[in-house]
Amino acid sequence: MRALVVGSGFGGLAAAIRLAAAGHDVTVLEKRDRIGGRAYQYELDGFRFDGGPTVLTAPFMLEELFALAGESLEDHVTLVPIDPFYRAFDEHGDTFDFHADHAAFADEVARRSPADRDGFERLHHRIGRIFDAFYPYTERPMMRLSVMLRMLPYLVQHRAMLGVQHLVNSSVRDGFLRDALAFHPLLIGGHPSHTPSLYALIVEFERRWGVHYAIGGTGALVTALGALLGRLGGTIRCDADVERVLVEHGRARGVRLAGGEEIAADVVVSNADPGYTYGTLLADAPQAAAGRLQAAFAKPSMSLHVLYMGADRIWPDTQLAHHNMLLARDSRRALGRVFRFPRTRRRTLGGVDGARPEDLFLYVHVPTRTDPTVAPPGCEGLYVLVAVPPAGRGVDSSAEASVVREAVLDALDREGRLPGLREHLVVEHAIGPDHFRDTLNTPYGAAFSSQPTLLQSGWFRPHNQVRGVSGVYLVGAGTHPGAGVPAVLASGKIAAELIEKRAAAHRGETVPA
Repeated sequence: MRALVVGSGFGGLAAAIRLAAAGHDVTVLEKRDRIGGRAYQYELDGFRFDGGPTVLTAPFMLEELFALAGESLEDHVTLVPIDPFYRAFDEHGDTFDFHADHAAFADEVARRSPADRDGFERLHHRIGRIFDAFYPYTERPMMRLSVMLRMLPYLVQHRAMLGVQHLVNSSVRDGFLRDALAFHPLLIGGHPSHTPSLYALIVEFERRWGVHYAIGGTGALVTALGALLGRLGGTIRCDADVERVLVEHGRARGVRLAGGEEIAADVVVSNADPGYTYGTLLADAPQAAAGRLQAAFAKPSMSLHVLYMGADRIWPDTQLAHHNMLLARDSRRALGRVFRFPRTRRRTLGGVDGARPEDLFLYVHVPTRTDPTVAPPGCEGLYVLVAVPPAGRGVDSSAEASVVREAVLDALDREGRLPGLREHLVVEHAIGPDHFRDTLNTPYGAAFSSQPTLLQSGWFRPHNQVRGVSGVYLVGAGTHPGAGVPAVLASGKIAAELIEKRAAAHRGETVPA
């Protein structure tokens, strides 16, 4: 069977590798000059900056891909555990560490608020039960409402339809701990109060399998996956911008590139955002009307400004760890700014207008704390993520860039972080909501596709198999099971298994239900 994969993010690569290992003829078509999608890696004057995902959990899901070729992940990529997982800073600069060891984590909670240690233990237990109930559904299709209905008793039993913030608030009382322990939905583009507690399984992923870093950056992992696909017989074409999925009589027959070239295929796997897939790639297919309607009314995730900075010195005494969160002074107000969505009205400095550094949520990734090879000798490289609202239709958010830069530098110039950073910057690069919208083809510049709300999860999320058009499949953050590297890898597994069932049916083999 001939399969074309549109886009080379983790979901597209995972699907391509699985299909190639099953013996299919696979070609990945990537519009940019190198693979990775959101995990694109920038190389600037000796610095390497990961464009997107920096938190790697559940390495067994990557090991599965290499095992398909009879290989071992560790022979191609070096993953190292990160401890603490994260370091959170409050408005006064005090720190709180998310330790890998549970007892040490509990001690850290008690150091901050002794009265909350027991509540933290209860929270930990509840999250474990949520994980056990919902994890099995993350690697199976959710295209039948009956499957979603089977989850309903668990949703009620564990109150998992209520927000993550509610889950945390019902267990701990300290205000800073409530903000810190409920931050995980932000990693997948969700508001902690609006993201159902079933997504708390992200926390359990970290607890059970740790947080890891790939030496050389996430880009080194992407490169290794691309090479693995090649060894399995797959092909990757960069600078290949897919303009349309070609559909005849309700069935995919290939794609057309922006230059007019047509490539035939039996199946097409789209790693593009569902909104772009339905609205642009399948624009000529009337059978996809229902999917277009769903995508048009989807509530987008937050967007991001991401700043990549290289300095000509290091700060050996910095309080910054590998992964850091600078939490807003007033989280409710800050999140209200971020999750404001102007579909049509003018967006003027969205979530950062008039805001001081302590009014923003900042994530600071300093890989040189762990891996000096991603910067020239004696240099520090970092990546700063600033959460902002989606861009809206036709809105230019570039005016925010200078405001964001100054707020970030003010936040990092504080004593104990990276004082004097401004004077030592030698490399800078930045992307914003326009990049997510125009380069990564995500409607409204939503950095994580659609928000992980209850009515945009499971069966309610765009299905892994396109409705109405035979032979087109979705992978990536916008489809089931959602955003985050483990979920995106799972979407590739789900799509590949659906395609293999289709191939088996064509061969006349019995297909399991």
